[in-house]
Amino acid sequence: MSRTTKLIVALCINALLVVIEVSAGIFSHSSALVADAGHNLTDVAALGLSLLALRWALRPRSEERSFGNHRGTILSALASSAILGLVGIGVIVDGARVLANPHAVNAGVVVAVAAVSAFANLIAALLLRDKSRDLNLRTSFVHMGADVVSSTVVLVSGAVILVAHGGAWNKLDPIASIVIAILIVIESVRLSKESVDVLLESTPSDVDLGALREVITSVPSVLEVHDLHVWSLSSELRALSAHLVLGGHPTLEDAQAIGGAVRSRITTSFNIAHTTFELECERCVDDDDPCTILDPPIDSASVVDPGLVVKSETPHSPVLPSSQAL
Repeated sequence: MSRTTKLIVALCINALLVVIEVSAGIFSHSSALVADAGHNLTDVAALGLSLLALRWALRPRSEERSFGNHRGTILSALASSAILGLVGIGVIVDGARVLANPHAVNAGVVVAVAAVSAFANLIAALLLRDKSRDLNLRTSFVHMGADVVSSTVVLVSGAVILVAHGGAWNKLDPIASIVIAILIVIESVRLSKESVDVLLESTPSDVDLGALREVITSVPSVLEVHDLHVWSLSSELRALSAHLVLGGHPTLEDAQAIGGAVRSRITTSFNIAHTTFELECERCVDDDDPCTILDPPIDSASVVDPGLVVKSETPHSPVLPSSQAL
């Protein structure tokens, strides 16, 4: 079954659960069921976003987007996690309100609907379980997993209220909704951090740059690697750029062979799909960070009275290369 089909089936399951839980929650006066319905409603939106992002990412790259549309899935994951967090906060507020003024709950209806919801969400979660590193699909899987947990919490609280015949035990219903919401917010923060790391082009958490440098310099004729960058285009696609200093002043053909040897080693070891190397006979950049953005001080000599028009001509001197690059 394709990822698109899996997302569509999971979306339909959650849309049906929203209708059932809202109706049952109003009928049984259960804030926990309504909270669980709200959670499922965010899942409908999140799955819809995931589906659109997946279709977008599958489109071929173009001149305007030379790397393709892989970041679409990350934007979807970030939007989904943000929605999840907002709903979680809203449920906490509503649960606190009900906890301050608890009311009787039709526990039998709560138990029955929560059991159906837990079973349905378990099917959806197993459907979306995927061995790939796709953050978009993994976010959807986490949504379904959180639904299973939240429905189970509602089921347990409803069963306790049913056995204890209500009374003070009715407070378990809003307490269950607050517990569900806290779990939702925690997961939202974690997924948001992962999405932002990709968008900020952070080094993937499982890539050790020290180990990567050792693998690169273990290739014969590679003396040094510098200006090394590894980032993620999506949760599954990684890219790398680096300057390689080669010994022995090799010919262009030999240098290309060395670059190919480095590429083959790091592709399999570090799951890097796209590599760009600049091959050098000597180190051609300073030790300063080339990505640093400086705020230059204002030179008072360069401040000109706007009432004056100054015209000067400065001959341009050619910039001599500091090293020979291949």
